[in-house]
Amino acid sequence: MIVSAPPELVSLDAIRAAATGLAGVAVRTPLLPVDDLSERLGVPALVKPESLQRVGAFKLRGAYTLVRQLAGDGAMGVITYSSGNHGQAVAYAARRFGLRAVIVMPETVTAAKRSGVERLGGEVVLAGRTSKDRYDRAMEIASRERLAVVPPFDHPAIIAGQGTVGLELMEDCPEAATVVVPAGGGGLAAGVATAVKALSPGTTVVTVEPEGAAKLARSKAAGTRVTLERTESIADGLITLAVGALNWAHLSRFVDRAEVVTDVAMCEAVRFALDRIKLVLEPSGAATLAWLLAQPKGVLKGPVVAVLSGGNVEWEGLRNLLEAPSR
Repeated sequence: MIVSAPPELVSLDAIRAAATGLAGVAVRTPLLPVDDLSERLGVPALVKPESLQRVGAFKLRGAYTLVRQLAGDGAMGVITYSSGNHGQAVAYAARRFGLRAVIVMPETVTAAKRSGVERLGGEVVLAGRTSKDRYDRAMEIASRERLAVVPPFDHPAIIAGQGTVGLELMEDCPEAATVVVPAGGGGLAAGVATAVKALSPGTTVVTVEPEGAAKLARSKAAGTRVTLERTESIADGLITLAVGALNWAHLSRFVDRAEVVTDVAMCEAVRFALDRIKLVLEPSGAATLAWLLAQPKGVLKGPVVAVLSGGNVEWEGLRNLLEAPSR
């Protein structure tokens, strides 16, 4: 029997190197105190709004870090498969380096997300409705046209870039006792958890995902990476069938709790963010806030810091979220 070696984990030094490469490119998003949430939880509560990041989401950090590396290796163009935020981030990064960018998106992509990619110079190719459809088409085009692939989450450079969120968070709030981060494919969660635990091993790291896409919660319970048969949620940035293999190596080691929230709770969190924090969030970006709003007073150790991953939602979508019925 051949036993494969465990994957090499991304180091704090790699995350710091990514931060150096992102200087002047990524916005250092602030930590904002949320008084109403602090009163509910009984401890200081802050949010890190990556909705204020260039292209409206944290994805810029990882995409730019990898595209920068590929450009240095002589790549003439890049390609990725994405339903939205990652595609915009890759298009933005490629334009900074003068590279061609092809973004394979689903046939169901919204006009706003497609125009966002095209506005940044990306060439949109439509392929099916599933992530597998997009992946297969991207691999075919990459081989035929000799384009370098920029995966959305399962790559060490992506994890390192996303980990700069955690690095900034701990630099700005070194006493953070609980850090809450959303989990989709797991690049952001893996990077943040790695940075947080390296700098403060005693800090509790909690991930949050939709109950209709609980791949990490189920994986943590099973002790092995689980692939779901199907997913369903309004949080389209968090509905991958599984976390990445490399991401799982980090998440299984550094995440203390994997929690889930309902779509209704995320809708309510979007409304709370707009009303109380004056931030526009997409459902995926509001997942951590949704979980915190449901926690009883005095249960969590503080300060609590929640990562709000993005705010890319079109007007019609935002209107629907604001008008959705509450519990």
